[in-house]
Amino acid sequence: MTDQRPAQPVLQLENLVRTHGTGATEVHALRGVDLAVHPGELVAVMGPSGSGKSTLLTLAGGLDRPTGGRVLVEGTDITAANRRQLAALRRRSIGYVFQDYNLIPALTAAENVALPLELDGVSARKARAAALAALEEMELGATADRFPDEMSGGQQQRVAIARALVGDRRLVLADEPTGALDSETGESVLALLRSRCDAGAAGILVTHEPRFAAWADRVVFLRDGSIVDSTLRSHAESLLSGQAGRP
Repeated sequence: MTDQRPAQPVLQLENLVRTHGTGATEVHALRGVDLAVHPGELVAVMGPSGSGKSTLLTLAGGLDRPTGGRVLVEGTDITAANRRQLAALRRRSIGYVFQDYNLIPALTAAENVALPLELDGVSARKARAAALAALEEMELGATADRFPDEMSGGQQQRVAIARALVGDRRLVLADEPTGALDSETGESVLALLRSRCDAGAAGILVTHEPRFAAWADRVVFLRDGSIVDSTLRSHAESLLSGQAGRP
């Protein structure tokens, strides 16, 4: 990975603010955050509980609206988009891995993965083929026709990751994607996310595990809704207790 970056990032957060409540109950989840993520770059976001990590991801993915500032995805200001435009952008350009999987119980693993493609007009046959290929990447080919309640938590998490990566997603947002996985499977998931970024996507990984953050090009540290440090991986590895991660 070189330090040269294209002029336009895939994701740009500009003076991003998110406040919940008013008066005595007011909580500042994010306080003027600026962050750009470019094609081919994986950024890890770390920080203590309540620092604003998940809020940053929900705003970046268009799942919530900021109180102030802008979110640009490939130059499009998604804070100004209507619901239909936002839904189309999420289906085509943004892959989101949630902490709680968000799989649809009535759909099989393959149907869950294929759904975003079908909603975007891809034929059922092509969508299923792409879904099966994504599941194979996650070593889940045998679970394609199982429903979520027939799978373990780790299998459900990998189905959710396959859904986030299927198709030509330019931005991948992952909120603790290895939380339900054992160490070996977690490393394989990070390798897949890393390879997707190396192929040209941009990625943000929220994690509390230094060994997973070490797969990123850059580590951003949040505290009390503000970025307090941002460092390249070569420097971050020493900050992250020297734990092993990306080869």
